[in-house]
Amino acid sequence: MRGELEASFRAALETTDPYALTRRHLPEATPALVLAVGKAAVPMARAAADTCPDTPGLVVTRDGYGGPAGHFTVREAAHPVPDERSQAAAEEALELVGRLGAEDLVLVLVSGGGSSLLCAPWGIELEDKQAVNQALLRSGAPIGEINAVRKHLSRIKGGRLAAATQARILTLVVSDVPGDDLAAVASGPTVPDPTTFADALGVLDRHSLDLPAARAHLDRGAHGELPETLKPADPALSRVENRLIGGGWQLLEAAAGYWQAHSKHHTVASLSDRFSGEARELAHFHANLVQTIREHRAPFAPPVVLLSGGEAGVTVRGDELGGRNQEFLLWLAHDLGDDGVWALACDTDGIDGTTQAAGAIITPDTMTRARARGLDPADSLQHNDAHRIFSELGDLIHTGPTRHNLNDYRAILVTA
Repeated sequence: MRGELEASFRAALETTDPYALTRRHLPEATPALVLAVGKAAVPMARAAADTCPDTPGLVVTRDGYGGPAGHFTVREAAHPVPDERSQAAAEEALELVGRLGAEDLVLVLVSGGGSSLLCAPWGIELEDKQAVNQALLRSGAPIGEINAVRKHLSRIKGGRLAAATQARILTLVVSDVPGDDLAAVASGPTVPDPTTFADALGVLDRHSLDLPAARAHLDRGAHGELPETLKPADPALSRVENRLIGGGWQLLEAAAGYWQAHSKHHTVASLSDRFSGEARELAHFHANLVQTIREHRAPFAPPVVLLSGGEAGVTVRGDELGGRNQEFLLWLAHDLGDDGVWALACDTDGIDGTTQAAGAIITPDTMTRARARGLDPADSLQHNDAHRIFSELGDLIHTGPTRHNLNDYRAILVTA
C-alpha cells in the first residue's frame, strides 16, 4: 500500500506538470516581457522561453527551486518569509514593466509562493514586513486573511503590478489556494482585491497580533489617507486578462485516474479540493468519515480511496518543526487509535511547513509502532512535533523541490 500511495502522489504531479499546463495557454502574440514568480516559476517560464526566443524574462522562485529557464534570468529568494533578495526582485520587476508602453504585452506567470518572493514593502521596512509574515504564519490565519494584510503593505500585490505599467497583461495562474481564488494566489499582483485596509486591521485584531509599524500604516489607510489596492472598476485592470490554468481539482482528477487504473477493486471518491482550516479539525472530520464508512458502509462502501485537497492550517503552540500535512496525519492516527488506516498527506511543492519533507504516510499500526519506540504522539501534537514522530518511524516522504504547487494532496484507503 505504501508504494501505491506514493505512486499516486507522483503520478498526480506528473499529470499536472506546470510546463505542460502553461504551454497550452501561451498567447499567439509575442510578449515584450515575461515575468514568472512562484514555486512553479521555472517550468512555467521554460514553456514560454521555448516559444519566445527573443523575449526578455525575469523568473523569481524560492531557494532550491531554480534551474534552467531558457534564456530568461532566474533569481532565487526566501520563502515563506521574504528577504533582501525578495525586495530586490520586486523592484526589478516593477522597473521592467514600467519601461513598457501601451502597445506591449506582458506575460505574467504566477504560482503559489509569490507573496514572499516578490516583496515591495510599503509604509514599513523590510524587517517589519518579515515580522508580519512570521506572526501571520504562526497565527493559524487562513490564506485569505494573511494576504489581506500583505496586500495592504505592498507596492506590487493586490493588482498594483498592473498599475505600474501601461502595457497589456496576460496572467496565467497555477493556483495553490482552496477554491482557486486568483486574488489570493501570490497575493494577486494583477488581480483586483476585494479586501480593504479595515479588513487587514481586522485580521490583526482577530489574531491578537502586536505589530506596531504595520498597524500604524494600516490605520492610515483605513482613515482614507492612503490609496486602496486595485478594485474591479480600476482602469488599469481593463488591460489585464487573468486566466486560471491549473488548480487543486485537476490534481485530484489526475490522482483519481491513477487509482482507477491501478486499484480496480477500490471505489475512488474525490471529496473536495477546498478543504481548509486547522489540520486537527480536518483530521477529526476524516476520522469520523472513516468510522462511518466502516460501520454503516455509507456514504461509500469499502474498500474506498478518499481523495482531498486544499490547505490545512496550524495555529503554532510549540516550537518544533511540525508540518501541516504531518500534523493532519498524526491527528488522524490519534483519532482512529489502533484501528488505523493507510493514508498519505503531502504538499505538492515538496515542502511541508518548515520541514524538508513533502509530508508523510500513516499505516494501520502507526500508533502501536510509535508506542513501541517510546514515543508519545499525544504530547507531540501539543507541541507541533509531528515531524519527529514520522522521522523516528521512517514514514516521511521526501521528494526534493518539485517546482510544482497545487497545494495539499491527501489519500486515505478505507478497507472493510
